Amino acid sequence: MREKYWIAVGDIHENAKNLQKIRRISEARGVLVSGDLTNAGGKSTGRMLLDEIRALNPNVYAQIGNMDTREVDRFLEESGGNVHNRIVLLEGDVYLLGLGYSIATPFNTPSEVSDEQLEKWLSPHRDKASRIKHLIFMTHTPPYGTKTDLLNSGANVGSRAVREFIEDVQPEICITGHVHEADSEDHVGGTKVINPGPLSGGGYVWIKYDGVGLDAQLKSVE
Repeated sequence: MREKYWIAVGDIHENAKNLQKIRRISEARGVLVSGDLTNAGGKSTGRMLLDEIRALNPNVYAQIGNMDTREVDRFLEESGGNVHNRIVLLEGDVYLLGLGYSIATPFNTPSEVSDEQLEKWLSPHRDKASRIKHLIFMTHTPPYGTKTDLLNSGANVGSRAVREFIEDVQPEICITGHVHEADSEDHVGGTKVINPGPLSGGGYVWIKYDGVGLDAQLKSVE
C-alpha cells in the first residue's frame, strides 16, 4: 500500500519556488495551503500560484489568509479547492477543517476579521469535529499563547477563539501560519500545533497517517 502522507505549506506570498524542493511532493495524497498565497493579488495571481502547485500535485486544499483578497477566495471556490469554513474528507477516515483569514493586524491587510467572527465560523463545526478521530485543523491564524503565535518582541498575537476550539475539540494535528517568525512546534493539550513559517524560508509540514493515527513533522527543504 502506498504511504499515506500530505504536505502542508503556508505564507507563499507569490513565491512558490521552494515547492519544487520538497521531497516526494508529487507522491503526496495532497498539498494543504494554510493561506497567504498572494500579496494582495487578485484572481490572476491566485490562478498562477494554484496552477504552479497543481503542476506538482493535482490535489490542492487551500484557503485565503489575511494578505489575500476576497477575489482570491472566490477563485478558490470556483476552482473547487477552497476549504475555508468547511470540513472535507481527505481519505478514508482522515478529515480536514479549514479556517482562513486572520484577526486584526496593525497593517490593515485585505482579509482581516474579528476573533468573534472566527468563533462564529468555528462554532457550527464543533460537534462534528469532536466526533472525528483523525482530524487536521488548518487555521491561518495560530492559537493564542503558543510558540506558533509568538513575535520576536515576546508578544502573543494569535486567536483566543482558535485556541478554545482546539482545547475543546482536540484535533490530532493543527497546521497554522501567519506569524512568519514563529516557525515552531507546540502542543495545546493533546493537539500538535505546527507553524512552518513562510514557504520562502523553506519550511513545510509532513503529515503522515499510518492507519492508527496522524503524526506531523516540521521539515525544511534541502
